[in-house]
Amino acid sequence: MAKKKVETTKSIEETLWQSCDKLRGSVDPSEYKHVVLGLIFLKFASDKFEERKAELIAEGKEKYVEMKDFYNMKNVFFLEEISRWTYISKNAKQNDLALKIDTALHTIEKNNPALKGALPDNYFSRLGLDRTKLASLVDKINEINTLEDEEQDIIGRVYEYFLRKFAIKEGKGKGEFYTPKTIVNLMAELIEPYKGIIYDPACGSGGMFVQSIKFIESHQGSKKEVSIYGQESSPTTYKLAKMNLAIRGISANLGEKHADTFSNDQHKDLKADFIMANPPFNQKDWRGENELIDDPRWKGYDVPPKSNANYGWILNMVSKLSENGVAGFILANGALSGGSEEYKIRKKLIENNLIEAVIIIPRDTFYTTDISVTLWIINRNKKERTATINDQAKNYRNREKEVLFMDLRRWGSEYEKKFVQLTEEDISKVAGHYHNWQQKDWETTYKNIPEFCQSVDFDTLKENDFSLVPSKYIEFVDADSSIDFDTEMKRIQTDFKELLKEEKQSQDQLINAFKTLGYEL
Repeated sequence: MAKKKVETTKSIEETLWQSCDKLRGSVDPSEYKHVVLGLIFLKFASDKFEERKAELIAEGKEKYVEMKDFYNMKNVFFLEEISRWTYISKNAKQNDLALKIDTALHTIEKNNPALKGALPDNYFSRLGLDRTKLASLVDKINEINTLEDEEQDIIGRVYEYFLRKFAIKEGKGKGEFYTPKTIVNLMAELIEPYKGIIYDPACGSGGMFVQSIKFIESHQGSKKEVSIYGQESSPTTYKLAKMNLAIRGISANLGEKHADTFSNDQHKDLKADFIMANPPFNQKDWRGENELIDDPRWKGYDVPPKSNANYGWILNMVSKLSENGVAGFILANGALSGGSEEYKIRKKLIENNLIEAVIIIPRDTFYTTDISVTLWIINRNKKERTATINDQAKNYRNREKEVLFMDLRRWGSEYEKKFVQLTEEDISKVAGHYHNWQQKDWETTYKNIPEFCQSVDFDTLKENDFSLVPSKYIEFVDADSSIDFDTEMKRIQTDFKELLKEEKQSQDQLINAFKTLGYEL
């Protein structure tokens, strides 16, 4: 598919980034996210508080405006005077501004249990920020009305923009907490997480959960019908996730603390209906030589090699799926054909009828890596059954001995000059083909398409030594084979004759111009 350019305009997000960039010299760029997102959280929480306070006054309940319960009942954080943005803004020129911000964040967390462990602890004071630059940033954030257009989700846009910019700024191997929105949207459209438990074993800043909720709401579902579980090893990213979810009123169990999913599983007995994940790519030395050998998550499979965690992540997710559970996750392409223990695990996964689909994602989709990546769909139940999905009956056929391969490398639109994103139309077409393939009437609604999709049976997978590389199965169209060589060469010959003629005319015109001036060439 031809790549279309997406126009962008300057926005409040860009303005904020530029303001933040003024902190250079006072703070390392890698710290921008904690400075800005902490302040944005404070402004948003305060705006919601003031909105609810105005509601109480309008209802004649002025005597209740300082009572916590009347805010919590509307999923609004209660803020003491010293935690309100008006107080911070009013004192922005004071020398102890950083301390006042730290105190405000600490007080909010103390008064709202849902935020336990989420907000920065004495962060601004420890940074030693230049006060005038910090005050300038406070003034800029003060200009944002976070509640102006709730449909546009201003605060969500700012979060997303900054997380993405941080990922780009920090380079390859860093900023791994950010997964492009269009990839998450594609994943959600494929696995349809409308109702039940959603789990992410490497949840980063919580982007999968945010987009899942948006997916549910955009399809007239209810976020009250899903429960969210996640885990994150980085302490700073864990805080970001809790803040990111809290700011949107999304309840989630991210474990008691930040922790490594392999060595300290926070959800040992969890059985999830849906898993959405983008774990670290090709993670080395994720376990010691003799560690996690008898881990129950590998039961029935070989132990994943310590040299690469890809299959450790896969088996962790398989172990967490409920009887009808579906998982969608991103992995580096190397997992499609690895040898040794990886080969044995992959073969077993195919034999156990767990792999539903393998989809190659367009290159340059991710901000922090330029390696090729794949979206895997694993399904616990590929048997024939009827299920109700978002109040709609679906008649699934038996797909136990089949895997659907899709190649999206030619899809997408240009984004920010050097990146590519899938369009809504792209996502709709891919999801449509996938769901048609799953249904009983698939022979009339689905077809294999060269260079796009191919349904492959078990015997063919076996013949290819259980490789999951899509190009082994998807038909390639050799456009050159249909070309008449003699005709094409005559066309090129004619074109070159015309070009040479034009060049000769240009030369003659140039010589004549110099001759007119009295000079010979």
